[in-house]
Amino acid sequence: MQDIIHLLPDSVANQIAAGEVVQRPASVVKELMENALDAGATKIQVIVSDGGRTLIQVIDNGSGMSETDARLAFERHATSKISSAEDLFALRTMGFRGEALASIVAVAEVELLTRRADDELGTRIAFSGSKLEAQEPVACPKGSNFKIKNLFFNIPARRKFLKSVQTEFNNIVTEFERVALINGDVEFLLTHNDSEVLNLQAGSMRKRILDIFGKKITSQLIEVEVSSSLLEIRGFVGAPESARKKGAQQYFFVNGRYMRHPYFAKAVMEAYSQMIPQGEQVPFFLCFTVDPSRIDVNIHPTKTEIKFEDEQSLWKIIAAAVRESLGRFNAAPGLDFDAEEMPDIPSMNLFPEGAPVSAPRISYKADYNPFRNRRNDTRGGENWEAFYRDATGQIVDPSPFEDISIPVTSPIESHEETPQFVSEDFVPMSQYKGMYILIPVKSGLMWVHQRRAHIRVLYEKYIGQLRDNKGYVQGLLFPERVDLSAAEAVALDSISQEIQSLGFDISSLGGGSFSLNGVPADTEGLSPTELLLDIIHSAMEQTFGVRDKLYEKLALSMARKVAIVTGQILTPDEMSNLVTSLFKVTEPARTPDGQIIVYIMPDTDIDRKFFR
Repeated sequence: MQDIIHLLPDSVANQIAAGEVVQRPASVVKELMENALDAGATKIQVIVSDGGRTLIQVIDNGSGMSETDARLAFERHATSKISSAEDLFALRTMGFRGEALASIVAVAEVELLTRRADDELGTRIAFSGSKLEAQEPVACPKGSNFKIKNLFFNIPARRKFLKSVQTEFNNIVTEFERVALINGDVEFLLTHNDSEVLNLQAGSMRKRILDIFGKKITSQLIEVEVSSSLLEIRGFVGAPESARKKGAQQYFFVNGRYMRHPYFAKAVMEAYSQMIPQGEQVPFFLCFTVDPSRIDVNIHPTKTEIKFEDEQSLWKIIAAAVRESLGRFNAAPGLDFDAEEMPDIPSMNLFPEGAPVSAPRISYKADYNPFRNRRNDTRGGENWEAFYRDATGQIVDPSPFEDISIPVTSPIESHEETPQFVSEDFVPMSQYKGMYILIPVKSGLMWVHQRRAHIRVLYEKYIGQLRDNKGYVQGLLFPERVDLSAAEAVALDSISQEIQSLGFDISSLGGGSFSLNGVPADTEGLSPTELLLDIIHSAMEQTFGVRDKLYEKLALSMARKVAIVTGQILTPDEMSNLVTSLFKVTEPARTPDGQIIVYIMPDTDIDRKFFR
């Protein structure tokens, strides 16, 4: 019988490995920037076209490579970083496995120009899908110049699943910022489609944060610096007033490497307990220095997940460090009793000298009976009819909805037709705990979640404006300046037409600054800047395959921001208008994200509680 197991060709094995290392254009940018840092570069330039689909070019002034090293660098598991398994637990560099370049050449057309400082000529090497196309001496500057063209050209299935140009470039900006933040002593330049996006000069970490995210965030940062036997922490956390519901910039770095760690993020937020509203987040930029032997950076191909030896002890150190910094910089409100001058508090002579002092006495009517003479009270007893008399003296029917039939189940199913029952002259609606609107119907008691109902109504309004390109702008008396990070600016540019359709009037001031001149109508009482940022961050959080999906996301985000809050008291007219508007939409039963809006409690369930 013939053997069926065989070794895969190197080209196929490299393509499989590329599926883990090269997930999208941003993965290529990350790997090449980290290689440049390992080569000692002080200036790194990233040039991208079409979101990285057609070109990714990374130029550095690092040490460069010899002709032999340049050729070996593209072989799988070829590395200068480790020589034994023990070296994995003493890593101080970014790359070490030797998989990145081999994975990249397996799925793209690659050209490398490189030269060492002592060499007169450099080396040019060209690959196409793991196949060596050329290797020759060439005149070039010191350092390395990688050109990655037509990513996934030989794997159409992978290329088909790439997102839009704006989405892919936004991912590139995210990776670029992660590398640039922790390497403040290196100069970085990012260009997309011949347009300069970020130009970061060398400086301190605070300056780097300012250059990327703007002046506003740096004015709200508090320095953190703690040293212990297990962990050294330096960096910044946001003051409590910097808290926001979404879009907070949160970064952890370990030994110069970016990482994600939800457990440590909870430790940071623990320090803000009772200082910020629940559900909000604060920005932080924290750099950890740990003994490499106490961590494992090799548990994930992208090296963004790191395992620590004693996470519980580190959790306590992080929480204590942040709490101490908040206290040291007086982030928590309090009275300064050590101040040289105390505030002038006027004296109040509550007890004049010599005045008699006695305990307070409570007076009450001992023979009062709240149930006595109830028959004569027009609010109950035999005179109940007086309660239902109108201005003409006629008795009003207390149950005008007895003849109205609502063909729904509990809860209402969206596919069933709901008649406009609220068009009656008298609508006995009531509000319960500022959350629900109660309406008696023939089949029982209808409960309408008022905030969700308003979200559904607003969603239909905004989705219509987006599709018809008819937003109503309400001009601001004093335009507001909005400073956006590079990633936020890219996201805004990608949805500029949709933002305009919603009713925003925005003009660019250059350098990541924008003037907010107008906002959508009916948004009084909301912060225009926060409203715009919320829309931008909603667009950044999700990738969109078609424009309709983008419309739905933006319309829902806008509706949630503008809708009435839970606990808001409504007048009878407001309740009537809201319910009327709700039952005019095509899907009144649920919100766009599937939450129940309307529920009917059947009479049978109510009667069962009283007549068992």
